[in-house]
Amino acid sequence: MNNIPLLRAMISYDKGDPKRIHHFLKVYEFAHLICEGEKVDTMTQQIAETAAIVHDIGIHVSEQKYDSCSGKYQEIEGPEEARKMLSELYYADNIIERVCYLVGHHHTYTNIDGTDYRILVEADFLVNLYEDFPDPDKRQEAAEAAYKNIFSTETAKQLSKELY
Repeated sequence: MNNIPLLRAMISYDKGDPKRIHHFLKVYEFAHLICEGEKVDTMTQQIAETAAIVHDIGIHVSEQKYDSCSGKYQEIEGPEEARKMLSELYYADNIIERVCYLVGHHHTYTNIDGTDYRILVEADFLVNLYEDFPDPDKRQEAAEAAYKNIFSTETAKQLSKELY
């Protein structure tokens, strides 16, 4: 599966915003590591990795409309932005639908209804623990909570132990 066209499209979409570009690249790579570690099927991997690339696509629209990049606004605005981009790149309808669902729920940690959803949440958490908690003590506390409450794949648990 060739993710280069989508990665390039997202870099262009977020141009001038290196923080966001670095974020989705890291989430994408952790999603890839988790997919490989868990030996998921090709379709699950394609959906999880695609969602990881576009998961925060609603941030800019949220900032413009609501003056906020809150997760709830990203979940509202992200799916339509993702749909536009994925359609322009000729993704299959079933992949677009599932990715848009994941984009619209990636800050919702209850009722995780699939391995692709689980992988996206775990990959985003692995990155957010580092980016959102610069204080090492607070990061450690947050990492322990995520280990107990969020991570369920063996790969994400191992990565969390190794990172934090």
